[in-house]
Amino acid sequence: MLKAALITGAAGFIGSHLTEHCLGLGWRVTAVDAFTDYYDPSAKRRNASSFADDPRCTLVEADLLELDLASLLDGISVVFHLAAQPGVRTSWDEFDVYVRQNVTATQRLLAAAGKAPLERFVVASSSSVYGDAESLPTGEDVVPRPVSPYGATKVATEQLAHIYWRNFGVPTVTLRYFTVYGPRKRPDMAFNRLIACSLDGQPFEVFGDGNQTRDFTFVTDAVAGTIAAGIGAEPGMAYNIGGG
Repeated sequence: MLKAALITGAAGFIGSHLTEHCLGLGWRVTAVDAFTDYYDPSAKRRNASSFADDPRCTLVEADLLELDLASLLDGISVVFHLAAQPGVRTSWDEFDVYVRQNVTATQRLLAAAGKAPLERFVVASSSSVYGDAESLPTGEDVVPRPVSPYGATKVATEQLAHIYWRNFGVPTVTLRYFTVYGPRKRPDMAFNRLIACSLDGQPFEVFGDGNQTRDFTFVTDAVAGTIAAGIGAEPGMAYNIGGG
């Protein structure tokens, strides 16, 4: 079935792959991105260049805190809300930015969605909500206990999604991504930094004692899970997107 999707954060790492995939399915896409300077905006423009001229795609360069969201949602059947301020370490020093971009922007979009006949509203969350996981593998029934301000804002977005589903029937689905990697990955993330250090013959600093583990998820798998959530996931639920 052909759908009309709104994708926020569409020029980002996962968002650009998701946008291309939706267009490949024949969907109509409204792609929103603010092209913020958390990392070089030119990288995001390169990401968006693959779909900016597609006649089925409307690219909107704007901030969700300033847009007329009711008009943006007109005719949309599925929302994929990926726009957010990323990064754990910087969230300690710039918490106000994270609150605005992750929490307030999400609340505004959910409030507008309460008046729109959506099939699904998919919210991108993070494995950061778990903090120091109590068990491995980590199931969705583990109580979120984030250990960073970034993780705290992601817990807040999940709670907002649940509130708007419970009180206004917004068909929200929350996805907890586990360290997605692949082409177009942010330059500040480990895989890019490891490769850069290797090419330059420079040492790579490891935090901790080297025994930490991480569940990495290839971007095409993350996109497949995101599409599945937008088509048929149970509203009101949270799902891990990872390899286990």
